[in-house]
Amino acid sequence: MKRLTREQMAARVAQDIPEGAYVNLGIGLPTMVADKLPADREIVLHSENGILGMGPAPAPGEEDSDLINAGKQPVTLLPGGAFFHHADSFAMMRGGHLDICVLGAFQVSVSGDLANWHTGTADAIPAVGGAMDLAVGARQVFVMMDQQTRSGESKLVAKCTYPLTGVGCVSRIYTDLAVIEVGPDGLVALEWVAGLGFDELCKLSGVPLRAAPGAGDTLGVQ
Repeated sequence: MKRLTREQMAARVAQDIPEGAYVNLGIGLPTMVADKLPADREIVLHSENGILGMGPAPAPGEEDSDLINAGKQPVTLLPGGAFFHHADSFAMMRGGHLDICVLGAFQVSVSGDLANWHTGTADAIPAVGGAMDLAVGARQVFVMMDQQTRSGESKLVAKCTYPLTGVGCVSRIYTDLAVIEVGPDGLVALEWVAGLGFDELCKLSGVPLRAAPGAGDTLGVQ
């Protein structure tokens, strides 16, 4: 079965970020979205360590060790970009000033609950961190994740079994198999990868799915 690559997932998320949006890209997979944003759209990227106006990753050899995102990855700064105190950055996050945040996830429930910081492993990070503030503070929360774990279990669940990051906060889910909206009546598939039938998608998801009107296996088709 064909699945989207990480780059294709990032490009698909980038398609849905509108002109003028203020966006936070979470640590890990979501940071790839920065390099896929349409060149003809003005989109302002925020990082919780105190940057507004980030650009794409620098070219090899042009990294600045003092210019990094929250995941300690080197970034660039676009004209008009700004640096500020960590507390000011969290005030932006908590105050509803971000239009969209893109986060990774271990689980998303059918009602949009998000679990993305702890699986119970002994070497896990000790606290939820800024993801909690982003999940409740951003106007929309996009989740970018694989549809299944490495052992083949669906990351879409009836109820999260891992500690929650936020309750009912997820707006849309982008996986390597589908784009899924979180609606008032559950999960709605907007599109899925070419060659995958909707019944098979439902089986792999392990939770009830509805297909949006006109939805189909168009994901990844150029």
